[in-house]
Amino acid sequence: MKRTALLLASCLALVACDKVNQENFARLETGMPRAEVEALLGKPDECSGAMAFTSCTWGDEQRYISIQFASDRVLVFSARGLR
Repeated sequence: MKRTALLLASCLALVACDKVNQENFARLETGMPRAEVEALLGKPDECSGAMAFTSCTWGDEQRYISIQFASDRVLVFSARGLR
């Protein structure tokens, strides 16, 4: 019984810690500094870019937040599959 309760509590904690969600997406703003975005979402799962432009993604193929930065400031952002 205790083991089941502990397993359930662990699963709920993992879901609650997921920062790729609709609430955090709603907090994003054009012009926001990259450091502020990373404080909100954590380190990105993937980034690519050249010169002063960078594109970063948090999440996976089914559920993600994608942000394009220009000089480490949010230029545009999008999402897919958020709850």
